[in-house]
Amino acid sequence: MNKLIILSDLWGQNKPKWILQYIAILEKFFQIRYYDCCVLGDICQNELSEENLHRQFVNGGIDVAVRNLLLNESDALIILGFSIGGTIAWKACLSGLKAQYLFAVSSTRLRHETERPSMKIELLYGNNDYFKPDIHWFGQMKIEQSYYDNEGHDCYFKKEIAVDICKRIIEITAPQPPTTRV
Repeated sequence: MNKLIILSDLWGQNKPKWILQYIAILEKFFQIRYYDCCVLGDICQNELSEENLHRQFVNGGIDVAVRNLLLNESDALIILGFSIGGTIAWKACLSGLKAQYLFAVSSTRLRHETERPSMKIELLYGNNDYFKPDIHWFGQMKIEQSYYDNEGHDCYFKKEIAVDICKRIIEITAPQPPTTRV
């Protein structure tokens, strides 16, 4: 079974229920390794406000998370990262983590990136996510834009979007059956 690394959003284990819908679908097809990005980034969780968690990630936590992920993993067929987890995955791949596919959902901090990892990349955003990368950035990175209509940043919490994302991952990464000759 192929390995799939899943990286949480900035809430990590503090709001974990939504991730269970992904794991329930994907564990049938992949060996899953789940990482709480707060743990990877050594983020202090005494004050659980979005602003506090975000500030800690931006002020060194992302770099710590990348280093810790690289200590735990050297390769994976597929990486699925949510929000800050997608950014950590992107930076880890630039720093030597080997993967064939990167799926990042609502990873808005990628808009600040200027270098692209060399793998197949699919980025998914709610089209109403104010901080998603702009069309110019997608063109520079040579990545196709994919949006969920009428959705915001937390679109990945919704069951129907989780099902769609899992379906995409399975369809894109599943080995193709051998062709038979007649």
